[in-house]
Parts: sequence; C-alpha cells; structure tokens
Amino acid sequence: MLAVALIKLWLIPAGASFWVDETVTAFVVHQGGEDASLAVAPQVPKSIYYGVARMADGLFGTSEFGYRIPSMLAAALALFLIGRLAARLIHPDAAWFAIFACLSLKGVNAEATDARPYALGFCVAAASFLFLVRWLDGNRWLDAALFVAMATLLWRVHLIFWPIYLVLCLYALIRRVRGETEVSWLRVLGAFALVGIALLPVAMDAIALNRGAGDHVIVDLPRFHDLTASLKGALIGSCAMAGVFIWMIAGQKSEDGKISSTAAVLALGWWLVQPASLFAYSRFTGNSLFVGRYLSIGLPGAALAGTLLAGWFLPARFWKPAALVLGLGALYVLRHGAGQQDSDWRGASASIARYSPETPVICPSPFIEAKAPEWSPGYHLPGFLYAHLATYPVRGRIFLFPYRKSAAAERYAAKLSRETLPASGRFVIYGGAYNTHVWRNWFRERPEFAGWNERSLGQFGDVDAVVFERRPAILPARSER
Repeated sequence: MLAVALIKLWLIPAGASFWVDETVTAFVVHQGGEDASLAVAPQVPKSIYYGVARMADGLFGTSEFGYRIPSMLAAALALFLIGRLAARLIHPDAAWFAIFACLSLKGVNAEATDARPYALGFCVAAASFLFLVRWLDGNRWLDAALFVAMATLLWRVHLIFWPIYLVLCLYALIRRVRGETEVSWLRVLGAFALVGIALLPVAMDAIALNRGAGDHVIVDLPRFHDLTASLKGALIGSCAMAGVFIWMIAGQKSEDGKISSTAAVLALGWWLVQPASLFAYSRFTGNSLFVGRYLSIGLPGAALAGTLLAGWFLPARFWKPAALVLGLGALYVLRHGAGQQDSDWRGASASIARYSPETPVICPSPFIEAKAPEWSPGYHLPGFLYAHLATYPVRGRIFLFPYRKSAAAERYAAKLSRETLPASGRFVIYGGAYNTHVWRNWFRERPEFAGWNERSLGQFGDVDAVVFERRPAILPARSER
C-alpha cells in the first residue's frame, strides 16, 4: 500500500513543470544567493535548503524530477520518523496509521514533490521531536546531541518555522515539572540554551527582515474561518470516528491503557501551533503570513493528533487493518490529484516557440516585489523578478512588465502600442493567469488593436499565454468579364 501510494502521489507528479517558486530555487542555485537582484527579496536565499538543491543540480541537472528528489527523500524520512513517534507516544502498532494519515493530506504530498524547503522542514521538525522524546525517555547523551543538532537546523531551513520551538520547549518543560524524565533541570536548560545560542544569528536575520515584511505580503489577512479551515478537521474527525466505530463494532476499547497527557501536548501542539501563531502574527502586525505552504510544517502534527484520537478508542489488534483502510481511503480521495501546483510554465513557454524569434513577448513579473524603483523596463536579465525566464527561456523579443499595473507600466505599454507592437503584426502576453488577464483586457481596449484577433495558446493551469494577431486583409473579389 505504501509503495502504491508513493508512486501515485509522489513519483508520477514529480516530472511536471516547475511552479514559479521552484524556478526561484533553480535561479538561486545557478546565480548564487548573493546575486544582486535578490536584494529586493533578501529573505529568499536564507535557507540551508539551497545547499541540498545545489547537490541535486550537480547530480541530476536542471530537471524537474531531479530537483524534487531531495524533497521526496526528506518527506519519506519524515514519514518514518513520524511513524516512530506514533509507536513511542501512542501505541507500538500505530506507526502505519500515522504514516497513512500523513499521506491522506494534500499538503504533505504537495510539499514532497516541491523543490522548495518545506518537506525538509517537516522532516527536521519530526527528527527534533523524536530525539527530544527519546532523550527525555532514556537520558542518553547521543539523543540529546541529536536533538540539539536538529533543533539548531530547523529555523535555518525556513525563517517561518519559529513557532515549532514553542512546542519543543513546552513538552520538555511539562515532562520535567511532572517528573516524567530522569533528565535533570540543568541538562534540560543547558540543551535549550545551546540551541538558543546557536540560533542567535538566525534570530538577528529574522528581526532585520521583519522590518520589510509588508513588501512581500501575497495574501489577504486571514479570517477566523481561514484558521479553522487550515486545521484539517476532516482528517481529525475521520480518525476519531473510525476509532469509535471500530470500538463499537468490536465491543471493546483500547486495552493498553490511556495515552499520556504529555503525548497529547506534543501531538496537539505540533498540530495547532503553526496555524495559530501565524494567524495571530498576521492579525496583529497587518502583514499576512497565513499561506498554505508556510503552514505545512504542522501537517504531520495533524496526522499525529488524528492517530492519537483514534488511539483512545481503537483496540490494539485493529491498528494495522485500520491503517490499510485509511491508505485505501487516501488513494480514493486523492484520485484526482495530490495537491500539487497546477502551473505549466514549461508548456506555456513552449507554446510560444512556434512564432518568429522577432515576435514581441510581454512578460509581467509573477513576483509582488516587481515594482518601481526595483523594476524598470530595462531590468537586467537574468534576475530574480523574472526567475521563470531563466528556467524556461522564451523565444521572442522580451518586454518586461511589473507585477501590478501602474501608471508607469501603462505609459510604457502605451508607447509599445504606438511604436512597436502594430509593426510586428503579432505579439504575445505571457505570465501568471491573473496578470495576463489584466493586460489582455488593457490591450484589447487600445485603438491600435481594434480588429485584431486574440486567443489563449492553451491550458496551462495558473499560467497563460495569449497571442494578439492582426486580421489578414480581405481582398476585393476579382470581377469576371
């Protein structure tokens, strides 16, 4: 069942076109994190993930599948670690249930096939939790050292992962206060002090970058229903109801005793802390960080919480059959897609290749940072604001537009409409579907293009390529003598 799930949900989609942020990964790998164009978005290269991506590029080249191998390996390791956590905290036979609970979440599968840092993030988070639990259970120095190492890496994977440290601290504090570990106060405080000292440079970077956070906001402020929708209540409820249903049918409850409350703190904390923290931060500061991929580090926590709720009712002999049913259910629910981005930049760029290399191609930037003064019509390529053009080169004469329509952009477009585009007889607008739609409507209203034909070049998900062409002149019919 696991092999079938991984082939369907990970391996088959892994060869699809990059989405726009994945083209940034390729850009940083090839141009380097110190490229001058990244000054407009200094948070982008602040991740140890790019070292991993650089190794993938060296081994497999700039292929979509090759770039995604590190994320698939990290996600696979995360599944194993989460299974070990479930076996240690909930029940020795709960591992498979937790693994298939993870695979039933679209976000887990999407990040497993995403050449971005998020799968590495929940892998390092799972390792941090597992080694912390093992250390507090067994008081072994090796587990303590591995916990410190993983915890110092986590924030370096992505600056948005800071809320997870709240759960690590809370779990250790509760176990120490309740006397549920032989690890002394001195060792606990010493380990967390080492983590804190190691993270000071990261904290300084995060504080400095937070001052310009408003320039990079891409979503509206979340509302309460956005928070509740992010909590994966369908999975949590399904796991709980499955446990209750089997308990009622079997006529007996779990015979292995109740699950410890500290295990519940870890599972529920990992599930809830990321969405709750980013919701509170967004509402308090006015700079929304409530983005699905930023919340993905909490998804394994949701799977663990669902496993924990099922474990309160599920008789021990039903763990593996229940896991098998959950796996089948995940494959059925995700039969039409595992949540990967529907962005065919590769296909859209290829659709333009049929035209002459002299054809004008208008390219709005897909990045919100593309605005004056950083953006100008003479912006130097390759550059971060048009990272997709470096990964999927476009055949044609490129004219660069900003992310949003502005007075300066409209003046530039008007000049092109008078002096350049009519002479070509054809031009293409290529970019994100929304940006392309905005400029398509704008050029449609220009008198210079009255009577021109326009059409999309194909279906490319949230990407579009639109061609404007002058209608051929209709010659008068020849008179017959």
